[in-house]
Amino acid sequence: MNKEHPNISILKRFNPANPSTVSEVLAKDFIWHYINPELPEFEGDYIGLSGLMDFFQKLAGRTSGSFKVNTISATPIGDEIVIAHVKDTMLLDGKPMEIDAIVVWCIMEGEIKEAWDIPIVRTAKMIKPLKEKQ
Repeated sequence: MNKEHPNISILKRFNPANPSTVSEVLAKDFIWHYINPELPEFEGDYIGLSGLMDFFQKLAGRTSGSFKVNTISATPIGDEIVIAHVKDTMLLDGKPMEIDAIVVWCIMEGEIKEAWDIPIVRTAKMIKPLKEKQ
């Protein structure tokens, strides 16, 4: 049986919807780098827990609170890096869409020190709304 890499265990505790849980795994000097030329008003560095929460609050405002992350895969590279492939879904300008993204995580001494969130804007596509469960 394969043992889970400790950095994957740390990432599983990362939930921006729950700031108290996030604060347990973030370094005090954490930096979230967001790169997306299609949303230049969001691009930049967000410092610490408050910066991260500010980023996700701004994103929630732009997506009417619909933004969701679905992790496709997470691969540890050495002792400090994890590369995650995610599929984000959201309403953008009132239209449902999904987009692939890569998030590169730097985890040192049991804390998330830095992350680079890179949406692959050419993969963005409009999707049909999910039917409500009857």
